[in-house]
Amino acid sequence: MLPAPQPPAADLLQRIPLSARTILDVGCGQGELGTAFKQYSPATRIFGIEQDKERAAIAAIHLDEVAVMDPEAADPPFAVPGGYDCIVYSTSLAHMREPFAVLRRHAELLHPDGVMLICVPNIEHWSFAERLLRGTWDYEQAGLLDRDHLRWFSLESMRRGLIEAGMYLCDASPRVFDAEPARNFAAAMAPALVTLGIDPQGYARRASALQFIWRVRKKERERVSLAGTMLPPVGGVSHVRVVQPFQAMASDPMVSVNLSNEVDLSRPHDGSPHIFILHRPSLAGQQGRDLLRMLIDAGWLVVTEFDDHPDFFSGMQDEAQLTFRGVHAIQTTTPAMAEVLRTRNPEIAIFPNAIEVLPEIRNFADARSMTLFFGALNREQDWREFIPVINDVAEMAGERLKFQVVHDDAFFNALSTQHKTFTPICDYPTYNDILGRCEISFMPLSDNGFNRAKSDLKFIEAGSHRVVPLASSVVYGDSIVDGQTGYLFRDPKELRSRLMRLLVMPEMARTIGDRARAYVANERMLAYQVGPRLDWYRSLWARRDELTVALKARMAETP
Repeated sequence: MLPAPQPPAADLLQRIPLSARTILDVGCGQGELGTAFKQYSPATRIFGIEQDKERAAIAAIHLDEVAVMDPEAADPPFAVPGGYDCIVYSTSLAHMREPFAVLRRHAELLHPDGVMLICVPNIEHWSFAERLLRGTWDYEQAGLLDRDHLRWFSLESMRRGLIEAGMYLCDASPRVFDAEPARNFAAAMAPALVTLGIDPQGYARRASALQFIWRVRKKERERVSLAGTMLPPVGGVSHVRVVQPFQAMASDPMVSVNLSNEVDLSRPHDGSPHIFILHRPSLAGQQGRDLLRMLIDAGWLVVTEFDDHPDFFSGMQDEAQLTFRGVHAIQTTTPAMAEVLRTRNPEIAIFPNAIEVLPEIRNFADARSMTLFFGALNREQDWREFIPVINDVAEMAGERLKFQVVHDDAFFNALSTQHKTFTPICDYPTYNDILGRCEISFMPLSDNGFNRAKSDLKFIEAGSHRVVPLASSVVYGDSIVDGQTGYLFRDPKELRSRLMRLLVMPEMARTIGDRARAYVANERMLAYQVGPRLDWYRSLWARRDELTVALKARMAETP
């Protein structure tokens, strides 16, 4: 009997480039790593090689294709035009007779821009030396002394072997599970180490890592440095627009990120692309002008991230406002927003809001009742005309209709039912936790200029959780397929009929929720934007001299 599949280590998972569309997992086990990665990128095709037939059979349930074979005996039998975007060796390399020969051969199967992710045990780990000194060294069932290990590696021997295999080294990350015993052992051994001419501190660093995770490529590529600011993380705006995209792009080994609440004016160290992203800044007057000048003089290419109609924000119409005119480019969420901002700066990219990871499904567990979710702040003008209908339906439904309200206490107080729960302003994980336990998400938007420029974020949040979107046709009419991935309403009468239909037909509601989740999985995952975002930043950098000239001209025209 095989043990149940275990979740893969987060540090290994997060080092797989999210832009990868084809992955070969060499020694895939029961498919744990590929299964977890598909929660971030469901469209990625993942192929597995596994020598154990029972493990391979389980992996085949979750991965796209699995072959039972010895990776040293032959190349994988999968047809992948252009090569794999990523090849992973999470535990397998130490079990091979000639691991570097396999790496050289598999490098031919790698896309020219692809990455190899390699995890190997560290022979320099302190516990290995201690056992040798005590005379207690012996093979074990698993771990560093796994009886099936044919090869062990030091940091230096691995580095040398990868270079000789023709690979470009991106990074090597130590996996340290308990640093204190390594420090204690090195301290105890310090006199002997000094006598042998070995630096005790250097030894302690090498001896603390149980394993190393390497990322290598077939050839070097120019690195990209991203820095940015973010608003305080309220309501998920900073998470969706800045934090999660930065984390996603950092999965590329050629990208470094630095995100802060303050502007760091440190001068970049080299000529590689350096992009500074300002999240919804207000750059007015001399203070804004000075900040932009310092960033540009320090060598940064500056991008404004903005996702709401600026004309409805105080001060954004100021003639001295440089938030859009004073930067190299703008990134936003919707075509409507792009049209608004293009009058201020022609360099615009649209990156629709996206979901970082598909959450676990937790709703539709009780057929006797459904819960309607409403999460908003200061949106009374949007829901006011609908509250009488909601209260009428709630009175008829009784315990069959419950409510979860986040942020909007006015909406909560306007509900006449007793079957309601209120949560004040909360962090984004809490918001998603509450949403994921509901069956319907109420998303009203009145028809005005500000709302028409908004994104469909609440739709994809709901859809990712299999929550049925019950939404205004404003904004959501461009995203939701009415009756298929959600329900649209244009007036209180339509809201009543659609809400009643969901309540009396829970199986139909769940089917709509499933379709909404499938749409998000296929179209609106953040992983699918990593490549386009980095390509755009690189293209801006290639044109930075031209863009800087245009920027300075716009600044000169601004009072």
